Amino acid sequence: MLIIIDYGMGNLGSIKRKFSLLGVDAVISSNQFEIINADKLILPGVGHFQKAVENLKQYQLWDLLNEIVLVKKTPILGICLGMQLMAKHSEEGDVEGFGWFEAEVVKIKVKDRLKYKVPHIGWNQISILKKDSKIFKDIQDKENFYFVHSFSTICENPSIISSITDYGVELTASIEKDNIFALQFHPEKSSLKGIKILENFLDIVQEEG
Repeated sequence: MLIIIDYGMGNLGSIKRKFSLLGVDAVISSNQFEIINADKLILPGVGHFQKAVENLKQYQLWDLLNEIVLVKKTPILGICLGMQLMAKHSEEGDVEGFGWFEAEVVKIKVKDRLKYKVPHIGWNQISILKKDSKIFKDIQDKENFYFVHSFSTICENPSIISSITDYGVELTASIEKDNIFALQFHPEKSSLKGIKILENFLDIVQEEG
């Protein structure tokens, strides 16, 4: 069972429709029993980091997700704000994230403000760094994906970064660490290549132990 986590912030319907194209009936849910028994999870997110943390705790999902991801090792895919929530801390609201990887979420700072507007909105090319990436299987390097964000994730350990994008400054485009997968861009808005990434996530097998 694939669960799209509903905590009151996110592009849920669009993601569900893209999985429907793959023949998968993803379930949008905030039900703790359904979430803990899911085979795979999607953590979407659109909006403010602090509000997202508050909602996850209000929905009583914060501690549950820590258990599912860190102990049970259920594969999870974070999208946009969902990726940022996996980091240790964010400048946006000055609050702690899940801390599933050592990273800081900071405001995008560009030198040429005439050429590079913030938020970063639109199609941009990515460079794939992990050649054995599970999430980018059969995706060519330098493909374009759709971004909408004002904050970027700065990782202390660059080995977990699976792709980057250039926006006048290097930005983390995606992360892979064990059972944790995260995308700063929106696969559900990125045409056929985005659908292929979602298909790749479906194909990931949970490792035993």
